Amino acid sequence: MIPTTFEEWTNCIVNDCGISLTPEYAKERAAILHDKTNAETKKFISIYGEEHHAAILAWFERIAAQAS
Repeated sequence: MIPTTFEEWTNCIVNDCGISLTPEYAKERAAILHDKTNAETKKFISIYGEEHHAAILAWFERIAAQAS
C-alpha cells in the first residue's frame, strides 16, 4: 500500500521500515527530493508520479521543520 496521508506515511516509515524520522534525516531526504536532476529523484518520480513526489517532499519538510 502506498501511503496517502502524513499519518500513514510516518507509520510506514517508522514502523514498517524501521527508519527514525529525525529532522536531520528529513532534511537530507528533502534535499535529494528537491533536486529533480538527481537520479534517485528521477526514479522516484517515474515510479510514483509528480503528485506523490510533492506530498513526500512536503512531509519530509514538515519533519525537518521540527528542528527549528
